[in-house]
Parts: sequence; structure tokens; C-alpha cells
Amino acid sequence: MTFEKEIDGKKIIFTIDNLAEQANASVFAQLGDTVVLATVTMSNQEIQDRDFFPLTVEFLERYYAAGKILGSRFIRREGRPSEESILTARLIDRAIRPLFPDHLRREVQIIVTCLSWDEENDPDLPGLLATSLALSISDIPWNGPIGGIRIAKKDNKFIVAPSYQEREESELDIIVTGVEENKEILINMIETEALEENETEILKAIQKGKKIIQELIAFQKEITQKYGKKKEVIPAPEEKQEIRKVVEEKFGKKLKENLVAKPSIENKKENRQLEEEILDFVRDNFGEEKIGYARSVIKDILKETLTELVLEKEIRPDGRKLDEIRPIEARVNLLPRTHGSGLFIRGATKALSIVTLGSPSDQRLIEEMEFRGKKRFMHHYNFPPYCSGEVKPLRGPGRREIGHGMLGEKALRPLIPDFEKFPYTIRVVTEILSSNGSTSMASVSSSSLALMDAGVPIKRPAAGIAIGIIQKNGRHKLLTDIQGPEDHFGGMDFKVAGTEKGVTAIQLDVKIKGVGLKIIEEVLERAKKARLEILKKTNQTLNKPREKLSPFAPKILSLKIDPEKVGQVIGPGGKTINSIIEKYEVSIDIEPEGHIYITSLSEEANKKAAEWIKNLTRELKVGEIFQGKVTKILDFGAIVELLPERDGLLHISKISDKRIKRVEDVLKIGDIIPVKIIEFDDLGRPRLALVKKNMIK
Repeated sequence: MTFEKEIDGKKIIFTIDNLAEQANASVFAQLGDTVVLATVTMSNQEIQDRDFFPLTVEFLERYYAAGKILGSRFIRREGRPSEESILTARLIDRAIRPLFPDHLRREVQIIVTCLSWDEENDPDLPGLLATSLALSISDIPWNGPIGGIRIAKKDNKFIVAPSYQEREESELDIIVTGVEENKEILINMIETEALEENETEILKAIQKGKKIIQELIAFQKEITQKYGKKKEVIPAPEEKQEIRKVVEEKFGKKLKENLVAKPSIENKKENRQLEEEILDFVRDNFGEEKIGYARSVIKDILKETLTELVLEKEIRPDGRKLDEIRPIEARVNLLPRTHGSGLFIRGATKALSIVTLGSPSDQRLIEEMEFRGKKRFMHHYNFPPYCSGEVKPLRGPGRREIGHGMLGEKALRPLIPDFEKFPYTIRVVTEILSSNGSTSMASVSSSSLALMDAGVPIKRPAAGIAIGIIQKNGRHKLLTDIQGPEDHFGGMDFKVAGTEKGVTAIQLDVKIKGVGLKIIEEVLERAKKARLEILKKTNQTLNKPREKLSPFAPKILSLKIDPEKVGQVIGPGGKTINSIIEKYEVSIDIEPEGHIYITSLSEEANKKAAEWIKNLTRELKVGEIFQGKVTKILDFGAIVELLPERDGLLHISKISDKRIKRVEDVLKIGDIIPVKIIEFDDLGRPRLALVKKNMIK
């Protein structure tokens, strides 16, 4: 069965069949010639020892979708997921996760596979919509469907479902998803990258997206009513209520007391100790298999306590006002040998960022389904176990690290100078030293400081803030700069990053069903106020890039030559360029258009290498005089090196006014002699004459 939906002149086609018949449901979605398959599967067994819903979402890139044979030469198949596929999977996960029942403990796996890619339409949007429809028609308990749309802004006009090129040229790129409740659309996920956009324009884009989301939800509901399966009923476990009653009677008072008015680290440690005490009690009285229920009960009690405190008394766990930011501290130039460093502290959240500058050849080479090319600005985020007081095995970056790293990268990317102005490869690494809420936004501030400390001429300093929400029975309170329990037990994590001029990145995740447009407007106003307050604090430490780079940073000298002479610089088999690199210990990057970048730790070495290249490529003229070096003796003359790799022929008849029989009688290899260009032969090679002393000016 095939269904079509037109959105702003673009057609999305959904196909439901039984090709993946052993999954609970599957849906094909097509936008242009980009086609994805979304499958949803739920296990039959409940996992009782977990206190969270075991959902996994995977997005699979297939190289055949792009008509390419990629991957390692020795394997030639897909390896570990690319960063782009992980980010797409996270995007889908964040949109659908809040709509599963709180008590569901069966494993659910979503696999979205890109089967065809047209190089114009991003598979994330059809993947998101196919997942929503597949979950809706399946028997898996889920409170969807959701609608989603990507919107770009170019030349003050909004573009719906933009192409890659339109996004590249846009001032604003936003993807927004929502769900319907009481005939009203609530927004439950936002991902934004912008060129310092103002909050009003962002709201307009969300408002436009909201109308499309409503249409997509209505479209999916019609299909589900006709072809959807009956949802499986999975009742909440009765044992949880029994455990809740006992835990609340014995430990409830102490749990509530530990939540409030203590330093965050002390609060965290005491809560962990109390939690272990409760788990031991449940283990002894109800059995090991009920530990998951016990953890869930603790969360429920703390969440209800936090909700009551904030809504009824406007009391936060650390005693702050609802719109108050934790104490801020900023430092730079912490590390002696790095190219730049910045430390940002907000309460017990501490982020240290380090900048490394490299040559153009240090750019990251990317070979993925959606993108093949180079990347010159990178932000990487590390979250080691010690930052949260835990002991865990060290592995490579996980989805969280990749997602938070990319959020910081999006926030900073619009501020990075153009390659022509600053031809460096830039890598920023953020090490989270202590975590207590919104480390990703702390990484924006620490990275901004580190970039300025390194002398990278960014447009303006940047900062970020996370806004939370406590909501119940139609009432809500916003919390500025959420930490620990407010993050864990609150209903929203709304991150906004930017500069004093505007917003550069947004990421919204919710635990509740969603938020309305009025709340989003309130959040953006609150976030702007907080962002400016943070910038005021950090600017006291460093408010603009340093004028000079670190002495340990490489120096880059750039020059432009005639593109037709690139071959002269490279030389046969790379001989010429390798000679320059070896002699001056530099690295040289040459672009086909004639741009050359020379990199080393020595400005003097760069200048000498540049002079060599200029001499290689400059036009020689009749009448020019050189102090040439005799490099070869021939029967009929001598080869004289005028400049590095630039030779001329000194004919025997031009060596002396008198007739000589042998060149060796007058010249020998290594002699430095004054010669003058008298003409060029048919191949453009210079012909020389020896200059008399009285001819040299």
C-alpha cells in the first residue's frame, strides 16, 4: 500500500508492505530519490532489573545507496557507524522516546536503513517520519504519531525540506518535531544551527513547522486507523506499587530532605549512599530481580518532591532563584605547551577546552555515504568517568560524546574565520572535569575562551545555557541553568547557545510530551538574558582573540601562483616540492587553483621556502642578470642554475670574446658567475651570456 503526502510542493511517499514481515512493523519512505526503510521490533520478555526503558535506535548508511564502493581497501564494506549516522539515530531517538509508556521494560529496537540517496535530500527527515508511522501501525505501545520537518532560511525566506545546497547557503537550519495533545501541537524536539539568528525569526520558523507537523500527524492517523494493529496492553507492574509504599514509609522523608539545600557534590554523595541503602533493603525483602523497580521508585519520589517544591514554593535544590545562574569562573592559558586553553566553571560543572592548530593538510578526510571531503574545524567532547564520580571502563567516544561534541561544534562553527583569512586546521577538545548539569553548554564557553586564547580570530565570544521546566496539571515553571536533580527529574533540557548578536545552536529534548509555542518563546527570552550574563562574566577574563599565536603553534605563509605553473613547483615525480620540504623542514599544501600554504614552526623557514617557490614560478625576462652557478659542463657550453630549479644554457661562444676550445679551460662545476639572459629558445628556455665586470651595475 502506498500513500503520498505533499508538503510545500514536495512529495513524500510512504509504502507499507510485509517485506520485513518478522518485525512488528515496517515502512518505506521516499523523498525525491532518497529512500529509507524503518523497522520497529519489540521483544516478548520484560527486563525487570532496569529502571529505564531499553530503547535502541540505529540509522544505517549503505554505500550502495549513493552508488559508491567505499570503505577500507581491504574490506570494501561499511564499518562502524559514521558520526552523521549516529547523529541521525540520536535525532530520531530524542523525538520518539518520550512517547513510550513510563513503565515499559521490554526492549524495543528501531532500525532505519538508507537504501537510496539522491545527493539532494537528507534521509533524516523521511527516516523520522517512517519511524513514526511504523510505530503507529505496529502493536508496540506508543503515544504517537509525531510530525517533523526541516526548515531553512535564505534571503529572509523560509524553505521547507531544503536540499543540502540550500542548507549550506542558509542563515538558519532547523529541524523540529511535535506531537498532538487535545488538538494542540506540542514541540518535543528541536535541532538548530544558525548564523547568529535572532529569537523572533527562530520562533517564526517553528511556527511554520508547527502547521506542517499538524498535517503530517493527521495524515498518519488516517493510515493508522485503517491499517494499524491493535496495541499490546502491558500493564504497570503491581509489585512496583508495593515497593513504592514500603520505600516511602521507611525512606521517603530522608530522600526528600537530601534533595534540598546542600552543596551539589555533598547532595549527590548522600543521595548515592541513601540509594544503596534502599536497594539493599529491597534486595533483602523483595529479591534481586526487583532492583529495577526500586530505582524507578526512588526516581518517582524525587521527581514528585522536586515538582512540588518548584511549583508550590519556587524552591530549587541548591536554593537559587528560578532564573539564577550558578557562580561562574573563567580562566585561560592554563597549559604551557598547548596552542590555547580555556576553563569554564559554573557551579560544580567544569569544562576545560584545548585548541590545537594545524596545517591545511591536517584537515579531517571524510568518506561517508552523505559526504566526502575535508573538515577543517572540529570540536570533540570527552566525558571521563571521574567527572561524575564513577568508575567505568574507558572506551572510545559514545553516542553522548559525539552528540555533545557536535552541538558545541554547531554553536561555534558560524564564528570560525574563513579559510582564506585564517588557513589553519582547528581542533578543539573539551575535557569535562566535573559534571553537574549542562556540560555541553559549558563546553561552548570553555571552547570560545580557548579559541581566543589561541589567537583564532573568531567573530565574537560565545556562550550557552540550558533551561529546564517543572510542569504539572497545566502549570509550569522554567529553571535557568539546570543542574543534577533538575536535569534528571525535570521535564525538559532546552539548550541555547550563541553570541551577544544572536543564536548559533539550539537543542531541545523533553521527558514530558512536549511544550507549546508560548513556553518556547519564554525559554528563548530567558536563555538570551542568561547568555548575555555569562558573556559579561567570561569577557572579564578574555573578550577578544589574542593578537599573536602561541610560539608553539605552527606558522602558515600563503601565496598565489599561476595555476598553470603548479606543475613546476611539484616537479617530475614530486622531486622539486620534496626538495623544498626537506631543505627547510616545512609542509606544503598546493591547491589546483594556485593557492600554496607553507607551514612550519619557523617563520624564517617559511619565507625561504616561499622565496624558492616564487623564483620557480616568476617570469624570467631578457636582460636580467643573475649570479648563476655552473652545474654541468657540455662540449658546446655550460648549464647554469639561475634560481633553484631554473637553469639556462651558456653557449661556448658567449663565454668569452676570444675563441676557446674547451669550456673546462674557463669554467668548472660549482663556479658562481654573472650571466645575463639574452633570449629564449623555442621551448622557452633561457639562453645566457657571460657578463663582463664593467657591464654589471
